[in-house]
Amino acid sequence: MSTRERAELMGQTATGNGESQDPTLVLLTVEEAARRLRIGRTTCYALIRSGELESVPVGRLRRVPADAPAAYVARLRAARQAA
Repeated sequence: MSTRERAELMGQTATGNGESQDPTLVLLTVEEAARRLRIGRTTCYALIRSGELESVPVGRLRRVPADAPAAYVARLRAARQAA
């Protein structure tokens, strides 16, 4: 079995960063959203608390819609261009 096949079985990319770029994912964990934004988990929770990054409760869990990190970055870029 190749490294890539093993990584896919483990839900990882072949680069081994642990983040699968599955386009069918609807919700991300806070940790996955933080990795996509290249920020820390605590900072990601702060963005959620402040309302800057959209999240939804799923039972006792907190999840981030898959399109929310990109929307957050788009808002940052728009604000920077407007300034």
